[in-house]
Amino acid sequence: MATITAADATAGATQASGHAGRSARTRSATDRKIMQATIDILASQGVGAVTIEEVARRSGVAKTTIYRRYSNADDLLHRMQIETAGAPDFSDLAPTRDGLLRALERIAANFDGTIGLKAVGVVLSSEDGHLQRMAGQILDPARRRFDDFVRRGQQAGAFAADVDTSFLFATILGSMMACTALHGDDAGAWPSRMTAVLWPTLTA
Repeated sequence: MATITAADATAGATQASGHAGRSARTRSATDRKIMQATIDILASQGVGAVTIEEVARRSGVAKTTIYRRYSNADDLLHRMQIETAGAPDFSDLAPTRDGLLRALERIAANFDGTIGLKAVGVVLSSEDGHLQRMAGQILDPARRRFDDFVRRGQQAGAFAADVDTSFLFATILGSMMACTALHGDDAGAWPSRMTAVLWPTLTA
């Protein structure tokens, strides 16, 4: 009988862990393709045009793969709304200039990591009911957490008491999407530039 050594067991566990990590990344990339293709269809043709066949055609993901995830187009639309929900966490950030910078970095990463900043723009500009509900799921939690971050700063005396947080968040969102649209992959400096613009307003 072959003896399995501790080294063999460790190597096997490492290999399995690496495989699991690759599988998770592949699944995440596939889900993202499906989601963005669905958003494109919703924005350009409406809910009635969303079919598994059309999503497969636009996304490049095989129909069989999509059907393993979703039973039909209605299931896809429903679960897509749930999966895009989420918000960056600012609870560990101090109300300082560096804290503001980190908050903006997390906002950008969160939106780019859910459906992509360009897709966020599509969602916000559409009058389609599905997309409007998605906009609320994507934006409202982030807005509330940013409001909490600013409120903590106000309570600590670090931020001005009369800051309009709703307008500030809308400004952040608009600037982020405009920078991405205009500069594409070169938009990585946006958080630091936006911090320089916002800091005097927050502390005035």
